[in-house]
Amino acid sequence: MTLLFSDLKGSTALYDAIGDAAAYGLVREHFAYLAAIVREHDGAIVKTIGDAVMAAFHEPLQGLRAAIAMQERVAAFNAGHNAPVVLKLGLHEGPCIAVNLNDRLDYFGGTVNLAARLQGESRGGDVVISAPLAAIAEAAAVMAGRRPCPETARLRGLVEPVAFIRLEVAGRS
Repeated sequence: MTLLFSDLKGSTALYDAIGDAAAYGLVREHFAYLAAIVREHDGAIVKTIGDAVMAAFHEPLQGLRAAIAMQERVAAFNAGHNAPVVLKLGLHEGPCIAVNLNDRLDYFGGTVNLAARLQGESRGGDVVISAPLAAIAEAAAVMAGRRPCPETARLRGLVEPVAFIRLEVAGRS
């Protein structure tokens, strides 16, 4: 399973700048924008948490393509709004526990945790991809021309440093 986590960079400042109602409306529109791209790449939104999204994909490259599309198209989304959004995205691929909770499918385990932590490493306008996902042979073609930068960081809750790829994506705002 490939899991994608998103977050809006600076959402607290966004609410302060444009007010609660306008910011909430923008967050809702951004959810619809992300959901359309997730569906386009055969994924599903698992849940939203605040202004963040958790999405799942059966195929790793679908998740990677979706994340790149999100960043490439965010400028077009922002063109229709007074306050721009900046997306932070993280992806990881691996086994996880799937359960039904409250009549909804949800995922748990190390894969989920690492995907969420990788999103936390995003600076906004990039895609942070786990090293195992980036190592899939076909991933190189998907990432071509987008300046992949290998990095390592200590992530909260994990003993060993984690290697990942920071992918700069053209078209960001």
